[in-house]
Amino acid sequence: MKIHHKIKSAFSYLTTKSLLAFVFIFFSTPVFSQPTLILNTAFGPPVSNEAQTGFGDQVMAEAFKRIGYKVEIVRLPAERALINANRGLDDGDLARIGGLQKKYPNLIQVPETFLTVDMVLYSKNYPEFTVTGWDSVASHSLAIISGWKIMEKNFAKLGDRVEIIKTDTPEQSFSLLENDRVDFIAYSNWSGLGYIKKHNIKNITLLEPPLARPEFYVYLHKKHEKIVPELARAIKTMKTDGTLQILFDRLLKPYLQNKE
Repeated sequence: MKIHHKIKSAFSYLTTKSLLAFVFIFFSTPVFSQPTLILNTAFGPPVSNEAQTGFGDQVMAEAFKRIGYKVEIVRLPAERALINANRGLDDGDLARIGGLQKKYPNLIQVPETFLTVDMVLYSKNYPEFTVTGWDSVASHSLAIISGWKIMEKNFAKLGDRVEIIKTDTPEQSFSLLENDRVDFIAYSNWSGLGYIKKHNIKNITLLEPPLARPEFYVYLHKKHEKIVPELARAIKTMKTDGTLQILFDRLLKPYLQNKE
């Protein structure tokens, strides 16, 4: 009986010890932890915000989750965001027009778009202004944010026919417009509408039609080249299974309905 009791006690001890070891391994093993990637962006609400609840934030959170990663979106000035991503200081850029890898060779464009952006003009003193293309602003002044490549490229073609003031932030651009320092701001529809709503601005108008309507892509630093196809497939699947549309309807569509 004593021998049986000792065997039973030893078995119980080993079982308890084994169970504790299993619990420790289960909760500490890296297999169950998801690596986190940092993406930069110059977009503000409703595309991205500090709470990570913007449209781009949520799309990328779900897309990366589907391939076993977490993602954190960090807001930086547009030019610095690209430079940091290209240098590998961060892991990529949330949303940019296609083709930037030609100038930033360390970045890989994930070949699946997830966001359409209207490049538009905002005005305070010309609410009825007719937009007929990039050269509409000839003989006028406007503010653009440094690092928005589509703006820089197209307005540069106008040369000295337009007065351009480059800013670092939307706050600076809208301040110039509100203080009658420029005639227009060239900016994205989403970020501009988000700024106007956040600051309850009543005297600035989004002008139609847009200057351009490009598709936007996520970019990753080349050190993450192996996951580019996986991420593209995840984004594509989110389109076909309705996830992208659900997020669009909830987070972006209300801005279109209320832009008037």
